[in-house]
Amino acid sequence: MILVTVGSQLPFDRLVAPVAAWARARNVRDIFFQHGGTTVDLTGFEHAAFVPPDEAARLFDRADAIVAHVGMGTILSCLERGKPIVVLPRKASLGETRNEHQSASARSLEGRRGLFIAWEPSELAALLDQLSELRGGEKIGPDASPELIAAVRDFVWNGQAPGQ
Repeated sequence: MILVTVGSQLPFDRLVAPVAAWARARNVRDIFFQHGGTTVDLTGFEHAAFVPPDEAARLFDRADAIVAHVGMGTILSCLERGKPIVVLPRKASLGETRNEHQSASARSLEGRRGLFIAWEPSELAALLDQLSELRGGEKIGPDASPELIAAVRDFVWNGQAPGQ
């Protein structure tokens, strides 16, 4: 099953429309769209504007691959499960988010095993055609590492990043 998720804040038709078109063209029906209130016609597909956290967890567990915006919660959910994820960054210049943090996050994660980036909607179909061959990265734990916790603690209490 393919899970398409756009997060809980805004619709993301620039992602949903090309994925739905790809699925229709290839007669892919085992797909679930969490769409945030899209205007895209999703007739014939399972979909919901939003899903509660327990249902989202079940969908992530069931999915073979995830297609999403560059939301850190979504990416972490994939990394915890070792699932491959195809992402398309939202763009502030198109009114899809408040700033360009998703592009910055995608650039910082580029090359990470299990994460595949489409910089433009036109690149999605080629990645989606490879879904059966894409593999997730090494699973991560659900908790932050002791090193990260120590660095954050030091920054909060002392106002310094590590090494300063």
